[in-house]
Amino acid sequence: MPHRIRVAVCSVVTVAAVFGAGTSPTQAQPRTPYEAPARPVLEPLVGLAAERVLLANQVAAAKYGTDSPIDDPSREQQVLDAVAAEARGLGLDPAEATAVFKDQIEANKLVQRELFRTWDSGTARPPEHRPTLAEIRPLIDSINHRLLAELSATDAVRHGARCAVRLVTAERTVTGRLRLSPLYETGLLRALPSVCRAH
Repeated sequence: MPHRIRVAVCSVVTVAAVFGAGTSPTQAQPRTPYEAPARPVLEPLVGLAAERVLLANQVAAAKYGTDSPIDDPSREQQVLDAVAAEARGLGLDPAEATAVFKDQIEANKLVQRELFRTWDSGTARPPEHRPTLAEIRPLIDSINHRLLAELSATDAVRHGARCAVRLVTAERTVTGRLRLSPLYETGLLRALPSVCRAH
């Protein structure tokens, strides 16, 4: 799989297969924490990242055909500064939190660019409803706040050795539950690389 989260999971599965290959049913070894099934503790976090990616449709609709660019460094820095300040209040490492949100921003822009391309080419039509950025930004800010709370609630898990396994399980579950199209799943995958912080 092309994405590094899925590559990490494949590596874990391969290692488990190699170490378990010589064990017969009569030589069963005691289960270790590394063999325990991953609990869905990261699903709320991944679900919020998916919500944020899905809003790219409205952001793109608001910007399309206007002077508002997809890349908006000033606005992006405002978001990252607010994230860093709130992260400190939650006891999170501001650098780790901003890394996660840089990925959220890039994921949203990835989807916007593809939507612009399809609208420009006539492959698809822009939405008839054209919200303003002023209407959308409070929705994004609300997701950002909840996403930070989930980063705080899952801090220990995200620094754990099984984070990559849990993350890919959560991504697959959320993608299936929301029936994300390939574009939005690609956006979601782009939003997740900095979630796991295992050293």
